[in-house]
Order: sequence, then C-alpha cells, then structure tokens
Amino acid sequence: MPAPTAATVPSRPGGASGRPDDETRDETRDVSRAPRDYTLDDVVAVLPDRVVDDARVVVRDGLVVEVGVAPPGSRAELHGGGALCLPGLVDVHTDVLGHEARPRPGARLPLDLAVRTATDRLATAGVLTAFHGVAYGERTPVGLPAGEPEPAEVLAALAVDAAHEDGARVLHRVDIRCPSAVATLRGVLGDPGRRADGARGVAPLVSHEDHTPGIGQYARAETMERWLVERAGMSSAGAREHVARWRADREERSEVAAATLDWLGSLARAGRVRLAGHDPETVEDVEALAARGGAVAEFPTTLVAARAARAAGLSVVAGAPNVVRGASHTANVSARELVALGLVDGLASDYVPATMLAAVDVVVREGLATLPRAVALVTSGPARAAGLDDRGSLVPGARADLVLVRPRGGWSSVVATLRSRP
Repeated sequence: MPAPTAATVPSRPGGASGRPDDETRDETRDVSRAPRDYTLDDVVAVLPDRVVDDARVVVRDGLVVEVGVAPPGSRAELHGGGALCLPGLVDVHTDVLGHEARPRPGARLPLDLAVRTATDRLATAGVLTAFHGVAYGERTPVGLPAGEPEPAEVLAALAVDAAHEDGARVLHRVDIRCPSAVATLRGVLGDPGRRADGARGVAPLVSHEDHTPGIGQYARAETMERWLVERAGMSSAGAREHVARWRADREERSEVAAATLDWLGSLARAGRVRLAGHDPETVEDVEALAARGGAVAEFPTTLVAARAARAAGLSVVAGAPNVVRGASHTANVSARELVALGLVDGLASDYVPATMLAAVDVVVREGLATLPRAVALVTSGPARAAGLDDRGSLVPGARADLVLVRPRGGWSSVVATLRSRP
C-alpha cells in the first residue's frame, strides 16, 4: 500500500452541498500531491546538526527556504501533529524493482506496473530517491542463468518522466567477467540519446561486480553453496560441484575482468561515470578502486577494506539489512560495527527497503550515533555518494522531499510523505 502523500490539511468551509464555494475553491489543497508552496508546522525537525522541537518548515517552488523553531503566532497550511520530520531517504542500491517485476519464478508482471509498485513500496519506507539496480550479466551472482527482464527494458521503464519525477534513478551493475554484459553497458553509456543514469546533469552511477567464489561477498565458498541449497534446491554435492565449476569458468575470464576495469577507470577519471566498487575485500582492492577514479566503496566485506576506503577518501556505503540484523547474511563484516567505528557514510536497502528507517532506530537505540548522524546515514550520506547535492538535508535550498515519522510498535513508521516537484 502506498504511503500517504501529504500531512494533515486544515478543513475549509463550504456551501450547503459540503463542497467548497467559489471563494474557497482556490484555497483548497489536493492532498494527493504536495503543493509547491506551503508551510508545515508542529513537527520535530531533524537537521544535519541538531533536532528542533516545535519546528516550522517553509517551502517555496518545491524547495526548502526556511526551517527552525516556529515563531509565536505563526500560521501554517499543513500540520504534522508532532511527528518527526526527516529529509526524504535516498537509497543508492535497491533490488526491489526486480522483486516486483518477477515476484515468483516464471511469473512476470508488466514493467511499468512493477516500477509503480516499487516506487510505492519505497515511499512507504520513506525512500523518495532510489537507485534501482540494473544488472548486466548472463548469470546471477551465484552462477545461475539470469532471467528477464533485459537491461534495455528496465532502463526504458525507469526513463519515463513519471518514474523520474517519483525519484527513480539507475545503478548500473556490471559483471566484469561477462563479455556480453560489458558490451551491453558500453552501448548504453555510449548512446547520447539515452538517459543512461535516470538523472539529468549527474554522471551515471556504475558499480563493477565480481562474484567469483573465493573473493568478495563469497570469500567463503560454503556461503554460496548454502545459498544454492536453501534457495535453489540443489543437493549439497550438486552445490559444491556448481561452485567449483563456476569458479574455474570465471578464472578463465580474468583477462576480460582486467580489460573491463581499465575501461571503467578511463570513464571514471574522465568524469563520465561515478564509479563504485562492489564488495571490496582487501586494502589492495580499495587502492585499485581509488586509482581507477572510483568514488564509492559499496558494501566492504571486511573491516580492513572499510578502513582503507575511509583513508582513501571514498564514500563508504553499507547494507541497512546488515545493520538491522547485526550481522552480514553472508558472514562478512558487521555493518553495525562499521557504523560504531565511524566508517560508514551511507546505508542502502539492498534487498529490504524497510530496513533503511529501521536502521536509524537501531543505530540510535544502540547508542552508535546521534539521531542527526543516524538520519544522515540514510539521507545526505547516500546522496553525496551518488553525486546528488540537491537533497538529503533539511536546509535552505534543498529539495523539499519530506517524510513524517512516528514510533509504532517499537519501530519508526512513515505516516506521510511530501515529494518535491519543482
């Protein structure tokens, strides 16, 4: 169910029919869309450096122009009812669109419907800007045949103006050992007529991935074997044989990987892409990523890689599900530990959108960060990682993407969203 899209709107007088008369018709609000100009009060606003009680947010032309303590006697069109007011969450890595498009094996829904339901699901979690992972590769990370839809179909669905206005962006995820995947991405990035990034004026966000068993996310071969047994229905022996074969096949394509990284590095250094390295494991992985012009260390799998990324000046993005669970589901480093050590700039939902806001609850509850810092992990931090400087903070000049939140059952729950439409 989509999240509410506006805060409480004061009722207005009408005629005998109960409908607004001519004098009040122009003053009524369409509660299905955030107005371009409005004042919101009676909220607890989370600013980058502090929390403001009894706050007022003034919006003009879809931008925040003022935020602070509500002046005595001030009036507002919208009232938050004491809810927490956050910037709209920014998710730089979500797989929710794939889940919506193929909810069951062999069951595929229309892509335009999947984009709509994915957008609604993300908004329910407070995410108003989302980078949908578009995978380029013939195989899944565990070596199974990749299913439809094809990248071209997904890119077309995300490039529709309505999707873009609703915060849909693209994270290009390329398997560096798959020649056909690299060729497809070359065509996408080299086509001047295609909106390759889903965002105007921002370099496309590209993540290079290598899920060869024995490195990165699957540094322990048994982790992939367990997944194949539990999720793909393989026998233990069959899973071991598959992993051994998958590893041997990929090792034969090491030259493809090296050439792909050289090409991506040339694009990154020229400013034509914003490059992320997926699952860096070692200091050498991070140093190589920085040398090729990378900007983001995405889901570092070890403490040493996270520290190296921080030292290299890269944005570090970790998994929100990892924070909520308190551990990696693939037995890698705990993102909660990385947050506690101050080694994380942003969190991404990966496979569970609801964990973005839940991670804020966990971080604050465990005393790992203040509320403003915890909120930054799902707003301004990810925005900066993606190269977006117009959102993610309640400050003058920022997009007025706002989320109102209340505690419910021990967890924060979104009660309203106000999406900017400048």
